[in-house]
Amino acid sequence: MRRALIVVDLQNDFAEGGALGVTGGKAVALAVNEHVSAHPSWYDLVVTTRDFHSAEGDNGGHFAEQPDFVDTWPVHCVQNTHGARFIPEFDISPAGLHIIKGMGRPDYSGFQGVNVNDEATDLETALDARGITHVDVVGLAADHCVKATALGAADRNYRTRVLADLSAAVTPSTWTEIVTELTESGVEVLGSPVGAIV
Repeated sequence: MRRALIVVDLQNDFAEGGALGVTGGKAVALAVNEHVSAHPSWYDLVVTTRDFHSAEGDNGGHFAEQPDFVDTWPVHCVQNTHGARFIPEFDISPAGLHIIKGMGRPDYSGFQGVNVNDEATDLETALDARGITHVDVVGLAADHCVKATALGAADRNYRTRVLADLSAAVTPSTWTEIVTELTESGVEVLGSPVGAIV
């Protein structure tokens, strides 16, 4: 067994004060640091993902002036802006792979992205090259990109867990439904995201 930790979108625009700030975003960044530090032997690879949207256009309908916050969103995580950078509290030094996604299109799953150092390589290819069989998924937001990344991992036959205590949700009241969706897809869910009502 070889396990990877996929840390999803710990970016300024998804933390408090950002364009799509999630309550508890900065606390999640610190909790992820503590988790990695406390369990150095658990992971053969730590992966980060980031939204890296184009500054041009609406990114395939992802951005809207009057967003519905379901399929369309305010402008966020635009390439080479403060909002797209990692939350300062997040220690990226343990990460051995960085994935960027959403470049001109509305990607949610890390499996839709590419290696920042080799855009010909996607996340699945990179994991398989390292013999990864199991993945833990954490980050922001539990009910959007964390969920999508976990479903993407399970669909590709990785043994997948969401460590929800290391996540925060945009709409915590929907968490029970999301757990059902995840578990029916073969994802194990441990704990509850920051602010979730269960």
